[in-house]
Amino acid sequence: MSIQSPPTLLELAGRSLLSDKSRAILDLEDLPIELFPPLFVEAFSRGHTDVLKKMVQAWPFTCLPLGALMRQPQPEMLRVALDGLDMLLAQQDRPRRWKLQVLDLRRVPRNFWRTWSGAVVDARSPEDIKKNRKLKLGPEMAAKPSLKIFIDLCLTEGPLDEFLTLLFLWVTQRRDRLHLCCNRLKIFGKPTHHTRKVLGLLQLESVQKVEVHCTWVPSTLAAYAPFLGQMRNLRKLLISQVRVPAHTSPEEQERLLSQLTSKFLGMDCLRKFYVDAVHLLEGHLEQVLGHLKTPLETLSITNCPLSDSDWNYLSRCPNTSQLRCLDLRGIKLTNFSLEPLKILLETVAPTLKCLDLEACEITESQLQAILPALSRCSQLRTLCLFRNGISMSVLRDLLCHTARLSQLSVELYPAPLESYNAQGAIHPGRCSQLCAELTALLKDFRQPQVLIFYTLPCPQCGYMFLYNRGLNHCSCPTGA
Repeated sequence: MSIQSPPTLLELAGRSLLSDKSRAILDLEDLPIELFPPLFVEAFSRGHTDVLKKMVQAWPFTCLPLGALMRQPQPEMLRVALDGLDMLLAQQDRPRRWKLQVLDLRRVPRNFWRTWSGAVVDARSPEDIKKNRKLKLGPEMAAKPSLKIFIDLCLTEGPLDEFLTLLFLWVTQRRDRLHLCCNRLKIFGKPTHHTRKVLGLLQLESVQKVEVHCTWVPSTLAAYAPFLGQMRNLRKLLISQVRVPAHTSPEEQERLLSQLTSKFLGMDCLRKFYVDAVHLLEGHLEQVLGHLKTPLETLSITNCPLSDSDWNYLSRCPNTSQLRCLDLRGIKLTNFSLEPLKILLETVAPTLKCLDLEACEITESQLQAILPALSRCSQLRTLCLFRNGISMSVLRDLLCHTARLSQLSVELYPAPLESYNAQGAIHPGRCSQLCAELTALLKDFRQPQVLIFYTLPCPQCGYMFLYNRGLNHCSCPTGA
């Protein structure tokens, strides 16, 4: 039987006020500032819309984090807040204590609602304040303060839901008196007419993270490049699934890519760049990375075809000299010289924290060639080499080279090749024994935190054997 904490005096005071809604509305002007948050939460949870409207108009903090109270979109509560703002915007004389500048509709936890004291004068988190001070604002947003509405958006091929339809209609009719801001923007599926319409409503310089998860052709990506070009505070960009139609000429590819990469010149805040299954990248990596103006913290190129010129450029690109994370999953390295990777690892040794070479088909001689450089990466915390064929002797060599990397806390290695029989089937007993030997070897130098060995997928069930201080079997009959 759970025991709930008794209500605080502030909560009891809020409930007392709400027992007489007309009195609560009349008392707002003289209500102690520390009573506003608990009264608002109580009114929100009980659906006292009239009180909520009046509280929005008298809100004594710079930000109202309404989204943090919603587990799912609630159009009715949004309508109440917008009605309150309408009343406020229509008034010639604003309430004496009114300070509202931001309506935050992002559904993220906020300490504000748990910090109910007179000392709270700003509902924004310290992280938000720190980031916003660094934002480069255009003339429109840098002008006199106006109401800002913050929301994180996830746009799909389907129609907008009731919540977003209501919000965008309201914003469209009042664009001259407010700014619609979005820190995180995700696009899933093919872009539709409403995608372009929404982008036209946003203050694009407020966007800091963009993810595009859909199958686009280069022409579509180029058509949206002007929107990207206005995101001058963009810190993270992820683009995936860009296919090149068979009839597209090399000249056309070059032209379309130029339309996109030319916009990178204005992105002097970009720190994290991810591309996944972008076939347009092959042979053009220098053109893409060369347009970036500042060093990257994260570079992720996964499941993309690369040319020799692309691979060789990585080691001499000025924007990869301070990487903290390098992700090359699914890049087939078998036919490449790993000298560029070796040079790059030597360059980023003081900063690199994460290296992912999963499913790169790296050969043992290639891996041994980069081990001296890898051993110098003193800040490395995560290393992944899953789904590469590596023998027991080379794995021993690898662990000896990384054994003194004191920051390394997550190590993900393939099970030794000796774990399989001549037909490629997994031998559980031998696999367990060999992984135990490797674990013991590493413990002679340091205590690993997360050390996991994976086999290739079982041909019967598709699952893998996993060794993490013991062997976990797959569920098919062959794993018994």
